[in-house]
Amino acid sequence: MNEADEKEDPTPIEALLALMTRLRDRENGCPWDAVQTFATIAPYTIEEAYEVADAIAREDLTGLEEELGDLLLQVVFHAEMAREAGAFDFDSVARKITDKMHRRHPHVFGDAAKNGDLRPAWEAMKARERRDKAGTKAARSSALDGVAFALPALMRARKLQERAARVGFDWPDMASTLAKVDEELDELKGAIGDDGGKAELAEEIGDLLFACVNVARRLGIDPEEALRGCNDKFVRRFSYVEDELARTGKAPEDSTLEEMDALWEDAKTRERA
Repeated sequence: MNEADEKEDPTPIEALLALMTRLRDRENGCPWDAVQTFATIAPYTIEEAYEVADAIAREDLTGLEEELGDLLLQVVFHAEMAREAGAFDFDSVARKITDKMHRRHPHVFGDAAKNGDLRPAWEAMKARERRDKAGTKAARSSALDGVAFALPALMRARKLQERAARVGFDWPDMASTLAKVDEELDELKGAIGDDGGKAELAEEIGDLLFACVNVARRLGIDPEEALRGCNDKFVRRFSYVEDELARTGKAPEDSTLEEMDALWEDAKTRERA
């Protein structure tokens, strides 16, 4: 038996890392993969994360397996580009997250108590890590540091509000929170009545959405999930309208608003039943 025969087969992750190195080879790799950058790949990374969430929402475990692979490929892609730049590699990424999880779970890997609400300690540790990471790069640390700009707007709004609330910047009760929604809605109506420009209207709509996110946060509801559910409901009901119109040989553009609205109400009634 020669040395080649004795060599063990690569693990799946080793094979994946080797595949990405080959794809990125400037001479013998894939022309598309070889010229990508962190910035050009980032949108695909975000897209794959959403496809993972979609498979979970559909309870499609077969699809989830495939989507997790696609997401893992994105991690490997970024790690390979960083390795080429001499910054870090996949092993250091895995090592860093492992160290972080050990550090953030003293109730598992240390002597901290396991009972009670663990979230305050978790958040306090994350805040310390953010301050340590800021170091001398900033004159001061902010409670809002670390909330990624690339998050979906509703998700980012909720996270910003949660951070502010932890340091006491929050409405005292639900009544005040709801009053802010009414105030922002009135301001939007006023801007519309005054024929406000697009920039003013966009600002007022943003303020109203931000206030609505605050209500969802106070109720313990994820606004991103709530809007996603509303989107799904809209698709479901509008599809019913289209199907019912098709039974009569019509399309939405051939129908009146009154006809479509009646079918919409019928869809709502059927769902409630």
